[in-house]
Amino acid sequence: MSPYEPKIIAFLCNWCSYVAADAAGISRLVQEPSLRVIRVLCSGMVDPSYVIKAFQEGADGVLVAGCHPGDCHYLSGNIKAMRRLGLLRKLLAELGIERERFHLEWIAASEPYRYVSIVNEMSKQVRALGPLSGDDAGA
Repeated sequence: MSPYEPKIIAFLCNWCSYVAADAAGISRLVQEPSLRVIRVLCSGMVDPSYVIKAFQEGADGVLVAGCHPGDCHYLSGNIKAMRRLGLLRKLLAELGIERERFHLEWIAASEPYRYVSIVNEMSKQVRALGPLSGDDAGA
């Protein structure tokens, strides 16, 4: 039997965090294979229902990453994400989903090492928690 590998869905901002992920790959930085990337134009367009749907469909963790506040390509999209996803954390707790399974991070295009560090740390945390059962995700 092979060891458990978590499934983590990452919604990455096209202008910053996706560029950092691309730079990490080009630089051949070692990162956990548990991430599945969904490229979005802005972290502000990630609706909380997308995160809940990811958990319902079998994700063990979800990462939303965008530009640092003040550096958003769309001026305030990341602030919108911060407000929305802050409320989502409370809902996830009500659904019984551990706090470590959901991350909101600010990663600049020039931070591939930070991106890899966040991905690897999140993978480690989710692996330690084990698989998310369907009952925990409000299914």
